[in-house]
Amino acid sequence: MTGIPKTLVEHTSTGPRRFLIAGWVGLVLAAAVPMFATAATLDEIKARGTLKVVTEDAFPPYEFITNGKPDGFHKDVIDELRNYAPFAIDQEQLPWTGLLAAVTAGKYDAAITGAGVTEERLAKFNYAPPISVNVTYYITRKGDDRIGGLKDLSGLKVGVQAGSAVLASLAQLEVKLKAMGGSLGEVVEYQSYPEVYADLANGRLDYAVNSVINAATMVAKRSDTFALGEATSGLGFIAWPVKKGNEELLEYLAGFVRHLHTTGKLAELQTKWFGKSFPDLPQESIKSVEQFRSLTGG
Repeated sequence: MTGIPKTLVEHTSTGPRRFLIAGWVGLVLAAAVPMFATAATLDEIKARGTLKVVTEDAFPPYEFITNGKPDGFHKDVIDELRNYAPFAIDQEQLPWTGLLAAVTAGKYDAAITGAGVTEERLAKFNYAPPISVNVTYYITRKGDDRIGGLKDLSGLKVGVQAGSAVLASLAQLEVKLKAMGGSLGEVVEYQSYPEVYADLANGRLDYAVNSVINAATMVAKRSDTFALGEATSGLGFIAWPVKKGNEELLEYLAGFVRHLHTTGKLAELQTKWFGKSFPDLPQESIKSVEQFRSLTGG
């Protein structure tokens, strides 16, 4: 995978408008999770011999499904975790809209997935040390000469994934557009990004916004249909959420991430799946809004 832009822009925040298409799916999935379940402590995981993790099913190159089996960056990471851990790793894949609710309810011990760190999520989760940067970019149909830069997005219809960090990042785009005399247009939420891209291709959307690694991967594969625009947010991180209070498990996963750094495996897998490595990522867990802001310059 090539072509990931290098430029990171300044972090700002305010609130986007939201128009829900598929968020109800997350509510249905969350309702299916037994309410009496609780995430296991590290001692309980060792005693039962299994760590239960969940991964999204359609967010390439971080994770996707090939021939019914997990694939992508996190498939390789979980293979490394199986070699590292003294217990088994039980991995399941879910649509994003139900994934974090399942971790909150305790069906899974942690999400090893391409989850963006957000201030809102830090109320419920701590995060293991980041495994990638998270900067959002806009995507257009190739040849759409209405859009030559950020200012041209004013008033246009944008598609994003429901409940995602990208949705939260639209607050920053809204600030940028207001500073240019424009405004954020209609926001349409979808269950997964393949649906977003389908509607962008057929003209139901004017543009989409996604994490730059995902966006650049998709555009490289479908350069006849899509074009990558400019950054719409400042610096953020992709990291694994663990329910607050489960400190020993958080520290165990933090140790695993540091192991990947030390052995060079993280840089190897980043280069394989993202086209470049990120050697300067923080190696501490992220537990508070203040810490997150200090790391991102927010």
